[in-house]
Amino acid sequence: MAKISDKSLIRSKAYVDGKWIDAVSGLTFDVLDPGTLEKVGSVADMDASEVRKAIEVASGAFNTWKKTTARQRSVLLRKWHDLIVSNKNDLARLMTLENGKPLTEAAGEVLYGASFVEWFGEEAKRAYGDVIPSAISNSRIMVMKQPVGVVGIITPYNFPHAMITRKVAAALAAGCTVVVRPAYETPFSALALCELAERAGIPPGVLNVVPCSSENTPAVGHELTTNPLVHKISFTGSTLVGKQLMGQSSTTMKKVSLELGGNAPFIVFEDSDLTVAAENLLLCKFHNSGQVCISANRVYVHESVHDEFVDKFVALVKERLCIGHGLSEGTTFGPMITERGIIKVEDQLRRAINTGARVLIGGGRPEGLGIGGYYHEPTVLVDVSDDAPMSCEETFGPLCPIYKFSTEEEVLRRANNVSVGLAGYVFSRDIGRIFRVAEGIEVGMVGVNTGMITSEATPFGGVKESGIGREGSRYGIDEYLNIKYVNVAF
Repeated sequence: MAKISDKSLIRSKAYVDGKWIDAVSGLTFDVLDPGTLEKVGSVADMDASEVRKAIEVASGAFNTWKKTTARQRSVLLRKWHDLIVSNKNDLARLMTLENGKPLTEAAGEVLYGASFVEWFGEEAKRAYGDVIPSAISNSRIMVMKQPVGVVGIITPYNFPHAMITRKVAAALAAGCTVVVRPAYETPFSALALCELAERAGIPPGVLNVVPCSSENTPAVGHELTTNPLVHKISFTGSTLVGKQLMGQSSTTMKKVSLELGGNAPFIVFEDSDLTVAAENLLLCKFHNSGQVCISANRVYVHESVHDEFVDKFVALVKERLCIGHGLSEGTTFGPMITERGIIKVEDQLRRAINTGARVLIGGGRPEGLGIGGYYHEPTVLVDVSDDAPMSCEETFGPLCPIYKFSTEEEVLRRANNVSVGLAGYVFSRDIGRIFRVAEGIEVGMVGVNTGMITSEATPFGGVKESGIGREGSRYGIDEYLNIKYVNVAF
């Protein structure tokens, strides 16, 4: 933590009702640097009973917060945004220590996360209602939007800053209060955001963060999803856990937003610019060491350009990706965040090789780093079977299988032959083909001739088993609003 200039951003206690509190038990859990496996710090380990109290605090604060004007909420969110941006360097270093991503990527995430605070601060003033013409002359029909209430927010470890701001900013802009359970691997980023929210003047009880260990996570999640004072759950994570949370939330009929797993196809047609496609694949596949839900998981290249494309891509991997600790100068590729993640990658790789896949570059844990950590080389494979686990399941790591295809119909069929549908990518210069394939891929988001598809202005979400609802954009705030219709007779 010595590299953090503003030490007040380093918080190890829960944040509830505007106060920094320890767990009643006095228990804490350790947070490790995935790049060295050294201890970063210890954080209060809150249990379900303490989360229940935080929910009660948020419920009480909601009675006041919901009555604030959209402009008042907008002003506070703007102050929070400005504080985040001005503390970008410290927030990025803190994120790299607990998450492992290279410092440049961490700094980019801080600004990306801040953009949602700015965006929803403005959207607060645009949560418009409606007037519907009445069939009766002496009545008027109005539609208004009102905040849903207390929101339980559960966030993942891969984007510990932006996944919180994208949800919390929308909820606060709508007039909701929140209780956040950050990932136990990366709680420091969430707590630093609370420190800045407090400086911005966001009132006590509006934003509450309750970190907990892996042991307490199931009980805390159950409390958030079943407590009747919570009226909405927003979760980003695996499809398996999302289904569990959705089932638990059904006991009290909560609104849910679920941003779940993906298995993105990345399709390169024979008429595409292969250099552009390779450059975009490098970022789309290996950003955050492949631990991104919209990461390219299956790369389909037309058979007529397959070998040429593979040569270009492998050359880029060799040239651009430098493995190392996220704080080390020159690092462009950091560690994976968890041991279970690297074990899954190694298992998928072994099973693919056993069914005939060939590794062109990478293929294991790098040697000679001398710093420990969960490092795995960026790995490119060919001749991968469609039945291999990496073809059917989300990898969430630095494996890049490349497949040949012959026809448009064939590649669409193979791209859609999975249970999830978050993102997809298409590279072509044929406008007719672009529209056919973009409309034919069963996903919620499509990048055409680009691997960059996310921003605060775009609706993020998927179809099939990739979840429910949208985050970001003008649609994102509606996830935290109820529609009420009022018929006035006179």
